[in-house]
Amino acid sequence: MGNQQLSGIVLLVVGLILLFFGWQSTESVGEQLTEAVTGRFTQETMLYLIAGAVAAIAGLYMLITRK
Repeated sequence: MGNQQLSGIVLLVVGLILLFFGWQSTESVGEQLTEAVTGRFTQETMLYLIAGAVAAIAGLYMLITRK
């Protein structure tokens, strides 16, 4: 297993963990109240979701491509 594959696995796992925490945050009562009032999630929740998606996609890309 090369460094690129190992980095891809790490990024994929970290991305999935961040997505999980972001999704859990969207389900909280405070977050749903904020969304109902403002129409959007808090900045922290959006950071978890966006960073998780970017990390997961980058990790998947690194796993699929080979040098």
